[in-house]
Amino acid sequence: MAEHERQASPWRAFLRALFIILGIVAAVATLYLGAIVLAGDGIRSGTTVAGVDIGGLSKAEAIDKLNGTIGAVARKPLRVRTSERLFVVDPRAAGLRFDAEATIAQATGRTWNPIALVNDFMTQLEIEPITSIDQSALDGQLAAVATGIDQPAREPTLIMTQRKPVLTPGVDGLALDVAATGDAMKAAFMQKRQPITAELIDVPPVVSAENAQQAEAFARTAIKNPVNVNAGNITATIPPAAIADALTFTREGGQLVPVVDGAILHQSIAGELAAVEIPGRDATFEIVLMRPVVVPSQVGSGIADDELSAQVATVLGNQPPDRTVTVSMGTRDPKLTTEQAEQLGITQKISSFTQQFLYAAYRVQNIGEAARRINGTLLMPGETFSMNDTIKERTIANGYTVGFVIGAGGVFAEELGGGVSAATTTMWTAAFFAGMERTFTRAHSIYISRYQPGLEATVAWGSFDMQFTNDTPHAVVITTKMKNTSMTATFWGTPTYDEIKAEFGPKYQIRPYPTVYDKSKKCLGQSGMDGFIIDVDRVFYKDGVEVKRETITSNYRASPKVICGKDPDKPAKPAKPAKPADPGALPSGSPSPAPSGDEVAPAP
Repeated sequence: MAEHERQASPWRAFLRALFIILGIVAAVATLYLGAIVLAGDGIRSGTTVAGVDIGGLSKAEAIDKLNGTIGAVARKPLRVRTSERLFVVDPRAAGLRFDAEATIAQATGRTWNPIALVNDFMTQLEIEPITSIDQSALDGQLAAVATGIDQPAREPTLIMTQRKPVLTPGVDGLALDVAATGDAMKAAFMQKRQPITAELIDVPPVVSAENAQQAEAFARTAIKNPVNVNAGNITATIPPAAIADALTFTREGGQLVPVVDGAILHQSIAGELAAVEIPGRDATFEIVLMRPVVVPSQVGSGIADDELSAQVATVLGNQPPDRTVTVSMGTRDPKLTTEQAEQLGITQKISSFTQQFLYAAYRVQNIGEAARRINGTLLMPGETFSMNDTIKERTIANGYTVGFVIGAGGVFAEELGGGVSAATTTMWTAAFFAGMERTFTRAHSIYISRYQPGLEATVAWGSFDMQFTNDTPHAVVITTKMKNTSMTATFWGTPTYDEIKAEFGPKYQIRPYPTVYDKSKKCLGQSGMDGFIIDVDRVFYKDGVEVKRETITSNYRASPKVICGKDPDKPAKPAKPAKPADPGALPSGSPSPAPSGDEVAPAP
């Protein structure tokens, strides 16, 4: 019996151990299943997102809470600051968004991993906010901010003032570092709002200071002594004053290059050449009863202006006595004879366009000066018309005055030549409907409401031009007519097409304008204008059938709304006693009066 009990005792111990193990397993399983049930598919206790507690909430409740907390911060306007301006940017317009649903998705869902379950109950869970970035939208807003910040470099200029060379050194420009500022906006839009400092980079002039100084030294040598001209049995002397009048400098690439006007040189010695020269003239055109009529040419004899200019240019950098040139005497044939003019096919009106504008004295002077210089232009087949070359640099000496232009950053300012883009638009639109080939045109950097969007053009001296080419087999003559509130350009020749039409597409990629606070004394204030892109098709018809179509795309930047005043983030200082108002001044914050829209410098 005792032996049997001894044999049964290990069996009982085994069973007891088995029951204990099974009990433990059952208890663990019960706890495991309970943990799974407690964890469920929702958000467990202790879960936070950027410090916001969402533990125990349903998915919908958590999304609403995050949108009302973190999302509210992310939606607040971003402020990009320079030393004098503050740009206000809507993060949503910049494509910067907090995605509450994607964020919550990280904190929901069932797990079967027991270690993860235990860890979930033992620790807090911090979830990283999920954001989305639309880079194209961000780029659009950065471009709008750049419009208000970028200050193109001023190229050195060399002009003859009172017959002396005056060198104005170049000045570095500034440009927004778009990549760095964009990164700063990405990093800041989920944080408590603090102004972002715009990252700027220097933009040097294309023409170096060394080259500009070399050009000035050349100019001083050129006008210091006269130049002797041997022509047949006569020696004429071009005085330094005439050389100064004929000498100008233009930028070609990275250099200031001298240009000598042969006609001015020739006129200065015309009296000495009178005994051996016979005046002549080119054939021209005049409009009689709405028809172009040839004014006959006349043959002359003497020195050719082009040869005189070319020869004199070779010795202007020399010292006496090496300042003598020899030019040939011969027939001064008209550049355009009567017979040639009659064969050019200039027989009827091809197109005409009138640009209206509000009266302003500076417009009448500047647009009128441009119209006067354009009037009578003859454009031969294959020749290219240059607006800048035709109307010349906008200086007081060339007949221009100060007017409103689009200044740096899309903000209106006053500069010489304000208004000539109305003449530029008149010319390009008339050329458009005359079928001239578009060589280079640039719309204003921001949209000006008086112009047809996509069918207008502007220029900036020393930066960019408006050019078109006569690609027809016939010459054209361009005439202009100026009034106090309009300019008309008319093209005369032989039409190549029966009709040319403009078809305007809808505006797209519309970009909201930023708001700028400007505390400078020069602030004029202006309304904002959204940026957009528009396509204009030029459609050519012949015999009633469309034979060609060209698309011209214009991309207008957003024009900032400029509020004259200090940064609203800064506490206001005690106000000083107000000065008596200037009855002729603009009220603070009001837009500049009908700005012209010309460009001071290239748009970024």
